[in-house]
Amino acid sequence: SVTRVVLRNVYRSFSFWIDGVANGLGDNDDISHMLSVRAGGSISIPCFYDPRYKNHVKYLCKGAGWYGCTYEVKTNQPSTSGRFSISDDKKQRIFAVTINDLTAADTDYWCILSVSTGKTPSYYGLLHTVLLLIVVFSQGLPSLYVDKQEVTGFKGGSVTVSCRSTFSGRMKWCRLGSICVTESGSIDRTAVTISASIGNVVNVTMSDLRFESSGWYWCAKGNLQMPVHITNDVSAIKEKYLPQRCPCLL
Repeated sequence: SVTRVVLRNVYRSFSFWIDGVANGLGDNDDISHMLSVRAGGSISIPCFYDPRYKNHVKYLCKGAGWYGCTYEVKTNQPSTSGRFSISDDKKQRIFAVTINDLTAADTDYWCILSVSTGKTPSYYGLLHTVLLLIVVFSQGLPSLYVDKQEVTGFKGGSVTVSCRSTFSGRMKWCRLGSICVTESGSIDRTAVTISASIGNVVNVTMSDLRFESSGWYWCAKGNLQMPVHITNDVSAIKEKYLPQRCPCLL
């Protein structure tokens, strides 16, 4: 069986990049991302924001609408439940939320930020939304998944991400806030090699890593995406992966 879980990422920005195209957004414009995971697993999702809000509080909150929703975790109060976590990369202007032990009850979440620095949050002016649809599979494999969502490399080295899917079509490799590529080339001056699809598995290798190569990327195929976080660890001597917690990322 399949359960559809809806997350909405709300932020104010003058433009947002998806599928390699820069789109100027007007008020109330929506962009959809769909991700597939397995029930009982976890998912980490990056949320992009305008640089003017780098010192503002960011939230993951739950409710039928973003205004007045109840927060699960926020950047100025660490989570103690273990189900939710949040981190804020102010340099790249991305905050990431992680939800563990996914079930059918995980619905109507919002990535939001406060436009007020005072004690009483004000959400006025949060005009743009990105709708994230998460499809939870209780049986079988997710339609699009990766071996590991967190990958660590080192300066001058390389990392390889295997984008796996259960259906045919062209795979894209995208960087959040930048471009997408479907064949070997480069993204932000980092070389990208995309292998031929073998059994609906596409291997993406990023080589000659630079410090600026760190960030959030996507495997994208059809209307599905799966985020991958790449960290350039200058102290690492080889590729290093964080422990896998999510059974959906096989």
